[in-house]
Amino acid sequence: MESEELFAILNKIATTVEPGKVGAEMRSADQPRATAPAWEAPRSTVPGGALRHGWGSRLRSYFILDPLIWAYTIILGTISLIASLFDRNGRIQHRLASFWSWLVMKTILSPVTVTGNAAALAGEAGGKARVFAVTHASALDIPILYVYLPFQFRIVFKSELLSYPFVGWHLKRSGQVCINQQNPSASIGAIKSSLKSLRQGMPLVIFPEGGRTRDGQIQPFLPGAFFLAIKAQAEIVPIALVGTFDLLPMNTYHIKCQPLEMRVGKAISTDGLALADTDAVSAKVKAAIEELHSAPRVSIAR
Repeated sequence: MESEELFAILNKIATTVEPGKVGAEMRSADQPRATAPAWEAPRSTVPGGALRHGWGSRLRSYFILDPLIWAYTIILGTISLIASLFDRNGRIQHRLASFWSWLVMKTILSPVTVTGNAAALAGEAGGKARVFAVTHASALDIPILYVYLPFQFRIVFKSELLSYPFVGWHLKRSGQVCINQQNPSASIGAIKSSLKSLRQGMPLVIFPEGGRTRDGQIQPFLPGAFFLAIKAQAEIVPIALVGTFDLLPMNTYHIKCQPLEMRVGKAISTDGLALADTDAVSAKVKAAIEELHSAPRVSIAR
């Protein structure tokens, strides 16, 4: 790859993931929250018109769920750091992250229904490179992916997350793809490594919106989100996570336990495409994700 292409990628890719912010950016739960998007089912009520997620839910979150999640993060983050001294390819750390995620999902009492393209979740794809493009509405999106994507994968994240204790250490030493937007030349090695891994069959997870939505709506996709997929001639699998904004939006510690969905769309090929086709690919993936997200909710008996 020519260095001009590398810098073009670095200048356009702003994909970011925020697994370390299951609390880092959560401010007071008393702040007013955005109106739920049209595709989200309204929160159910109990007789008398009271919201289901009242003070009992709030206290459970503050004094049970949140402390447990922080405990899992500190303990398993420390183990992951130690494991990284012996396993530089990130496979042990991935298992630890999957175990952390399983604990989180069991703790938050929010069952996930997976629907759609089951073939895309197969452990192997005939050696075909795959990029999973996922909506991002909550810090708890990450545990869902680690539990319900049944294979090793790597995540693109921005360098600012390295400053978070435990999580940042895990990201740095587990083979994830770090993009430094302030110093693009520092990311050339990560780009080359991620392309090599993609071509060898290691799936990559990206959040094309560039970060968590603040209002529950699907945000515009970043222009360079699919550069890596096109360069590696990878197929792009759209995934819509439904219900996670109401579960835990930004600026709150209140986890509102409820059923969730992970909707997997048909893979979109990039065979024969060039970097000039990025905008067209982005529009196609966004349309697929919006269609997944707008479908009626699955009814789950609790």
